[in-house]
Amino acid sequence: MKIAIGNDHAGTQYKLAVTTYLESKGIEVTNYGTNSEESVDYPDFVHPVANDVETQATDLGIIICGSGNGASMTANKHQGVRAALCWSVEIAKLAKEHNNANILSIPARFVSQQQAIDMVQTFLDTKFEGGRHQNRIDKIPL
Repeated sequence: MKIAIGNDHAGTQYKLAVTTYLESKGIEVTNYGTNSEESVDYPDFVHPVANDVETQATDLGIIICGSGNGASMTANKHQGVRAALCWSVEIAKLAKEHNNANILSIPARFVSQQQAIDMVQTFLDTKFEGGRHQNRIDKIPL
């Protein structure tokens, strides 16, 4: 499995923890940064993740910013991307089961690093249910 990850300054420490966790599981991670806590513009680091998911260069994406909102809004501008803003394991599970989310957006200022890692694991372990949920997903693109 290959995952692209990107973050702004608020998500740097979370990105490092998540990357360490993923690599310990044998998952290949493409890090689009930032690797600093100096203020940056999240779209500069989210668009490359969304591009990788959109073109299927990676299986999934993870994006991290302070609230998770700006990152998910940016990623969802890409066709075929379904970025889900998640703040609990349960929401991460439903995002995958019902929405077939392919990018997990984590709000670093509202969850602990352990919660973030737990959401990532749940996101990876959960399978899409299909069926009636696929019908709804098919209606998303304009």
